[in-house]
Amino acid sequence: MLAHLSSAIRQYLLITANYWAFTLTDGALRMLVVLHFHQLGYSPLAIAMLFLFYEIFGVITNLVGGWLGARLGLNRTMNLGLVLQVVALSMLLVPAAMLAVPWVMAAQALSGVAKDLNKMSAKSSIKLLVPDGQGGALYKWIAVLTGSKNALKGAGFFLGGALLMVMGFAGAVGAMAAALFVVWIISLIFLKKDLGRAKSKPKFSEVFSKSRAVNVLSAARLFLFGARDVWFVVALPVFLASQFDWDHWQVGGFLALWVIGYGAVQSVAPKITGRSGRGLPDGRTAFGWAAVLTVIPVLIALALWQGIAPGVSLVVGLLIFGVLFAVNSSLHSYLIVSYAKEDGVSLDVGFYYMANAMGRLVGTVLSGWVYQVAGLIACLWISATFLALAAIIALWLPRRLVDESA
Repeated sequence: MLAHLSSAIRQYLLITANYWAFTLTDGALRMLVVLHFHQLGYSPLAIAMLFLFYEIFGVITNLVGGWLGARLGLNRTMNLGLVLQVVALSMLLVPAAMLAVPWVMAAQALSGVAKDLNKMSAKSSIKLLVPDGQGGALYKWIAVLTGSKNALKGAGFFLGGALLMVMGFAGAVGAMAAALFVVWIISLIFLKKDLGRAKSKPKFSEVFSKSRAVNVLSAARLFLFGARDVWFVVALPVFLASQFDWDHWQVGGFLALWVIGYGAVQSVAPKITGRSGRGLPDGRTAFGWAAVLTVIPVLIALALWQGIAPGVSLVVGLLIFGVLFAVNSSLHSYLIVSYAKEDGVSLDVGFYYMANAMGRLVGTVLSGWVYQVAGLIACLWISATFLALAAIIALWLPRRLVDESA
C-alpha cells in the first residue's frame, strides 16, 4: 500500500511517525519526573529547576539547530534528536542513589536538545514537501502534524503516570529507551538523505532572522507559551495532587486527556478559523484568537479567588483554555512556515522555536517559583498578562495572506 504513495507522502508519514514516537517518550518523561520527584518530597520550585536546563538548551538548540539543518540536512538533525533522547533516557537508569538533582538536570538538558532538534526538523520538512503556492494544503498538513503530536504528548502524560505506577521509575525509563532506539534505526534506513539542505552554506550569523514578520511572530510565540507553562507545567499537577488529593493515575490521566483534546483541536484548526470566510489566517486572525484566550485565565482566577466550586471552575476553565490555546498554537505554526523562506527554511523555523523555547523556559521557572510563593491564582494572573502581550504584538503581523491554491 505504501508503495503506491508519492515519495513526498511517504516521507511525510515517516517524519510524522518519528515525531510521534519521540513525543510519546517526551511527554511520558516529563510526567515521570514531575510525579516521581514530587513523591520524593521535592518542592514545586525544585521540580521546576529539574527542567531548567531542558528549556535553556531548547533555546540554544533551536537557534543553532536551524543553522545545522540548513547545512547538514533535516534528516541528520532529526536522527540526531532521536539518538540523543535515547542517551538522555539511559542516563536516568543509574541507581536511585545517583539520581541527584544535577544529574537529572543534565539528562533533561540533553532531552531538551533532542526534543527541539526533532521538532524543528519535522516542522521545517513540511515546507519542502508541500508544492509552492499550496497555502491551504500547507496549513492542513501543519495542523495535522502539530495536532497529532500534541495528542501523542497527552498520551505520553498518561503513559508516564501509568508506567510509574506499574513498572517504577527505572523500568518505565528503560522501556522507553529501548522502543525509541528501534525507531532511530528505522529512521536511519528510510529517511530521505539531504532533506532541507540549503543550496548555499549559510553563515552562522544567519541564525538571527532578518524577516520582520518572523521576528514579530516569534515575540508573540514567546508570550503565548509562557502564558501556558506558567501554570500548566508545575503549578497545575502539584495543585491537583496536593489540594484535591489526586493520585498519579488521576493527575497523569487528566492532563493526558487535556493534551489529547488539545491536539485534536489543533488538527481541525483550519476548519475552525476558516469559518470567518476570510481564507487563510493572517495577523488580524492571530490577534483576535489571542485576545479571546486572555479572558479565560482571568475568569478561572476570579472563580478560585471567590471559592466558586474550585474543582469545577478549574477543570471547566482548563478545558476551554485548551480549545482556544490549541487554535492559537496551530495558527502560529502555520504562519511561521508560511513566512519562512524555502531555501534554508530551518533557519527561520529554528529562530521561531527558539522564542517558543524561551517562553517555555520563563513559564516553567515562574510556574514553580510563583506557585510556591503565591499559589495558583497568581500564576493565572501572570498567564493572562502574557496572553494580552501576545495579542498586542500580533497587531504588527502582516495582514491579508492570500490562498494561492484557491
